[in-house]
Amino acid sequence: MRYLPNAATTSRMTTEELRASFLVSDIFRPGEVRLEIVDLDRVVIGGAVPTGAPLRLEAHPDLLAEYFTERRELGVLNIGGVGTVTVDGTRHLLGRKDVLYVGRGSRDVSFESADAKDPARFYLVSYPAHASHPTTVVTQSEAQGATIGALETANRRRVARYIHTAGARSAQLVMGVTTLEPGSVWNTMPAHTHHRRTEIYLYFDLPHDAIVLHLLGQPSETRTIVVRDGEVALSPGWSVHAGCGTSAYSFCWAMGGENQDYADMQPVDISTLR
Repeated sequence: MRYLPNAATTSRMTTEELRASFLVSDIFRPGEVRLEIVDLDRVVIGGAVPTGAPLRLEAHPDLLAEYFTERRELGVLNIGGVGTVTVDGTRHLLGRKDVLYVGRGSRDVSFESADAKDPARFYLVSYPAHASHPTTVVTQSEAQGATIGALETANRRRVARYIHTAGARSAQLVMGVTTLEPGSVWNTMPAHTHHRRTEIYLYFDLPHDAIVLHLLGQPSETRTIVVRDGEVALSPGWSVHAGCGTSAYSFCWAMGGENQDYADMQPVDISTLR
């Protein structure tokens, strides 16, 4: 279980303390399912990289559940080679940047790669669910998308929504992928906060020698952590979340909280950032 600090404590933290609190690393290990539970809206994040036999998703003891999705819903994004997620005996093929929504009450979930030499890398995000919705595949081409930003401000990017009110339905999970165009490096600016929701960023498609400087904290007390490929930044409702990379990249954004309104945010005037 990871417990996040409050805003006042965050403003006094060292670099290593910030990283230990807000950065999740090493979730994509070959042949393993790795999970981390965060007290932030009881979200569970993790990774599954099947390289041989299928990997089964088990309920962590801290969930006190018979099976993982007994009281939860799950979003699965594939950022690797072609793979399959089997839910209660039904196989769902996922290519790169395809997403599977798994509804509450699905007893058996397992992961498999089509080619062990080019394994799937399944990114997992799960929130508690008060209702059950159908398990649904949303391919990259089916995701509702729009290109926003401008090259002049180095933030030309395509935003694709997968799990949302007009896509795969869920109890509270909202999930999508943003891909920056070559020459663009800012994932969002001006920054904003979400008072009624948390947001989580998985950064991927970063070259091995590239980094993203991820901005967090209150607008008047910002802090920065260095993020690399396959790492996750956690953002409480009081914190801004923006990043600037040394090259173009992609990131998966996922949210959970009081509502699923994509536009429910509090914009921050750049002139007030400190």
